[in-house]
Amino acid sequence: MNHLRSNNCTHRDHYPVYLQRSPKRETARDGGEWGAFGKDLIRPAPEVPAELSIRITDRAPHDLSRTSLCVIDLLLRGDLSRLRSEEVADHLHVSPTTLRRRLRADRTNYQHILDHVRQYRCAELLEKRWLPGKSVAWELGYAEVNSFYRAFRRWTGQNYSDLKSLYL
Repeated sequence: MNHLRSNNCTHRDHYPVYLQRSPKRETARDGGEWGAFGKDLIRPAPEVPAELSIRITDRAPHDLSRTSLCVIDLLLRGDLSRLRSEEVADHLHVSPTTLRRRLRADRTNYQHILDHVRQYRCAELLEKRWLPGKSVAWELGYAEVNSFYRAFRRWTGQNYSDLKSLYL
């Protein structure tokens, strides 16, 4: 071993690489080992309209979990004909079971959120102008127009056909 020291080798050099300590990393000034990546990984909670949050859960957006806010935000921005709970869970990097559990903690579920988001988006669509029921149903992700008509009657207490007379 003495002959190794004379060759400017240290005792540490004889350990396999995976057992050697890595050189100490310098931490970035903005905090943590992640440096510039840290800020990119921490995203602010999505902006959800307060009226929609209260309608869904009887709570303001700042009282909801990040998961519930993300689900609402995805449904507000996404294609409702393609977004199923499994796809939303996958987008949030959680299992469908975890998504259901987290939503249940906020006293809601995926179908309840979806129904209220559809109602909200329907009101936004019809705020500007009257559209045929088929167009609105397609935009809101309904497979059948009659399903949309039943939902509209449940939301407003009126038939969709009665709405046309208000616009014309």
